Amino acid sequence: MRFFLCNILVLFTLSSCVSIKKKISKEIADTLNSKFYTNQFTGFLAVDAKTKDTLFDYNSDRYFTPASNTKIFTLYTALQLLPEKMPSLKYVNKNDTLYVEGTGDPTLLHSYFKDSTAIHFLNQHPNIAINLTNSQEKKFGPGWSWGDYEWYYSAERSALPLYGNVLTLFNQENLVAQPEYLKSHVTPIHYSANREQSENRFYFAASRKDTLEVPFIVDTSLTLSLLQKVVKNNLSLAKKLPDGERKVLYSVPSDSVYKRMMQESDNFLAEQLLLVASASLSDTLNSQKSRDYILKNHLYDLQQPPRWVDGSGLSRYNLFSPSSLVHVLTKIYDEVSRERLFALFPAGGVSGTLKNWYPGNPDPYVYAKTGSLGNNHCVSGYLLTKSGKTLIFSFMNNHFLHPSSEEKRRMQAIFEEIRDNY
Repeated sequence: MRFFLCNILVLFTLSSCVSIKKKISKEIADTLNSKFYTNQFTGFLAVDAKTKDTLFDYNSDRYFTPASNTKIFTLYTALQLLPEKMPSLKYVNKNDTLYVEGTGDPTLLHSYFKDSTAIHFLNQHPNIAINLTNSQEKKFGPGWSWGDYEWYYSAERSALPLYGNVLTLFNQENLVAQPEYLKSHVTPIHYSANREQSENRFYFAASRKDTLEVPFIVDTSLTLSLLQKVVKNNLSLAKKLPDGERKVLYSVPSDSVYKRMMQESDNFLAEQLLLVASASLSDTLNSQKSRDYILKNHLYDLQQPPRWVDGSGLSRYNLFSPSSLVHVLTKIYDEVSRERLFALFPAGGVSGTLKNWYPGNPDPYVYAKTGSLGNNHCVSGYLLTKSGKTLIFSFMNNHFLHPSSEEKRRMQAIFEEIRDNY
């Protein structure tokens, strides 16, 4: 009799769970099939992190423009290929000269990280020869908009970035410029652009009250000049590093870079991370090597292999499916501690690009990466329900004409339905 009652209880519980899943699925389906979504492309996949059961699946095998959801793949690549601290320089000591080359580390003299590890190291050596030819990367990614050259989110990629490859400008009693070397290149007038397209000529009016970060054009001469301002000893150029054991100098904790990239959706950090990852695979920096390696060796089982062309998602050439994003998010969830993982992602109502959306009551229930380009908005990550379950999801919306805030309101209603009832 006792065994019989236990079986009845199990069957009742399972039946109740199935009923709840059907109810939630129907309500989500009704929403996504409403008139609002008629003239756009939408995909949504939500999977239970523990059981791997699918709660809802709508166009999850279709390809979408992911925008900054691309950074989820970049994060996974970095987690697989990079150590606990960022590799900053590769170097060889030979005779009385230190030969060095960059690894793509984005933190050196960066306005946020303020890292000077490499500078302190270089100042310990009287003769330094720098190789600036170890990158095969173009300054801009394929499909990037040429008109974005003057904005922070489109900083150039390089092997040895300094100051985040941007000039920071603000007014106090006088103009403040970082790096100061470029202050003489600033004209204090109102102008339609922040910088000339083909030269390092900047514009920043003396009456401006904001802080401007505008990319500068990176070249060998400028890099050497910027370094010479902070390195006391002799600097020269080298065509390559000599034969010998290549040692690595490390800088800041890698998680600090991942967190900044994910929470602020920092394109420059994302692009540079793929370069740093490629430095772990060879002596030549090339982000395509990182992407190819990860897809071949770690993500060979993707059902819809992506078209993945950059680290940030700036390019509209990128194409990912919700299923692929959930696949990678699941791998990260299974390999990284929950505490560490959720600290990297924006938290709904609390931090980063989710600060003003999906608030908890009182604790966050969504930890996810947003992705936005004109007429596109995606959110992919982790959703915590009131019953204690964790869902891994990807919600992708492309080619809509209404404001993205309308998309977000409907997404929030769906997330709250899942949170409260699953």
